[in-house]
Amino acid sequence: MKVAIVNETGKKTQKTVDLPDNVFDIEPHDHAMWLDIRSIRANQRQGTHATKGRSEVAGGGRKPFRQKGTGRARQGTIRAPHHVGGGRVFGPHPHAYKVGINKKVKSLARKSALTYKAKEKNIIVVENFSYDKPQTGRAVKFLEALSLNDKNVLVLTAKNEPNLYLSTRNLYQVAIRDSITFSTYDLLRAEKLVVQEGALERIKEVLS
Repeated sequence: MKVAIVNETGKKTQKTVDLPDNVFDIEPHDHAMWLDIRSIRANQRQGTHATKGRSEVAGGGRKPFRQKGTGRARQGTIRAPHHVGGGRVFGPHPHAYKVGINKKVKSLARKSALTYKAKEKNIIVVENFSYDKPQTGRAVKFLEALSLNDKNVLVLTAKNEPNLYLSTRNLYQVAIRDSITFSTYDLLRAEKLVVQEGALERIKEVLS
């Protein structure tokens, strides 16, 4: 599949690029994408939730009243779960939610997501560009030139671009990733995928 390359002002150049079929035109595997996204979302959970059981809450050091002769049910502590201020039964405790996934499945998931983006014609290839300093205004003009200022956009850069990231940090609909660290979740969350020419070459190397 051939795609025209545009510049930062949104105008088409004389250059075109060929999207390799083994990355952008495979048979999509929906279950692989589901497995990858489940792994990503699960691994984002901190797992720091905690509650206190009856042995951890404060107070209740002695028996509230004698065992027999009161006409009431026997009680060992006022911090039992059925008392106000008592411990919680079977409450959550800190634990990891990490879910592993095979590297080949993760690669298949990313290629499947890229294939969907290519079939929907939601991939824009731009010439390589970089920012010497954070410039949010320049980033906004770039999005407007591509008619993307009202869409969720994922920009894949050829290398780590901290100034570009800082330029778009206040633009909630824009995500910046380099050509190695993007995920299936990033791809499916975005409406449009903007790929730098150099990033496309690295994607071919990694996923081909």
